Amino acid sequence: MNQTPSLSQTQKQRPTLAVALIVKNEAANLNACLASVAEWVDEIVILDSGSTDDTAQIAAQYQAKFFVNAQWPGFGPQRRLAQGYVESDYVLWLDADERITPELKENILSAVSADQPNTLYKINRLTWVFGRYIRHCGWYPDKVVRLYRTKEAQYDDALVHEKVEMPAGATVVELQGDAIHYTYNDLHHYLVKSAGYAKAWADQRQARGKTSSLSQGILHAISCFVKMYIVKAGFLDGRQGLLLSILSAHSTFIKYADLWIRTKAAKCPE
Repeated sequence: MNQTPSLSQTQKQRPTLAVALIVKNEAANLNACLASVAEWVDEIVILDSGSTDDTAQIAAQYQAKFFVNAQWPGFGPQRRLAQGYVESDYVLWLDADERITPELKENILSAVSADQPNTLYKINRLTWVFGRYIRHCGWYPDKVVRLYRTKEAQYDDALVHEKVEMPAGATVVELQGDAIHYTYNDLHHYLVKSAGYAKAWADQRQARGKTSSLSQGILHAISCFVKMYIVKAGFLDGRQGLLLSILSAHSTFIKYADLWIRTKAAKCPE
């Protein structure tokens, strides 16, 4: 007669799950992020890019596997490097300013237990910024692929706005539940982050031989505002929706202006 496997044997047969993060100076966020997953993942992998705060000490409290690559290669390459340290069957990607809700947790665990081949999973992010959850502006729903079999997929090598490369014939499933995203602490934090993204965007475009113009920047900035505030109903997010639409238009103009200055603006005569 067949014996029913013990609970420990059943657990061993389940695919293992890692959460992976790339971080720098995230002491203010990391504890809450890891607390939302630590009790139900098998492995925590963190690749740091040169933190000078207590990021490493907080990671140690959660027995995270902590690695450092201070020579920043861009977001995509850094994620690819981090994934190389993951030993678990599945990897769940998070940013330090994100938190997994109980509903999303249950759906993540169900997906891992089902262990469907060549299947990737999208999670939805709900962003809290400037004192409000943003449910319009094109920010919600904000579905991003974050969960997949470690050996079946990985991020592309984009310097910024990196995405998971889709394997041939892959199925993408949307998981129910939200990840809460605390993206900006204040206006200064927004400006610093957006400047970094703009620089990385211009670096990437310049490396590909692309050029720009100020008129392109103006047109794209106007288009960005109209899309966020009117088409995507940012006005329903109140003053925060207006502010985000203006700031996003500004950031859009800045990245085109940066590329124009690099490639078209006259150089100082010697």
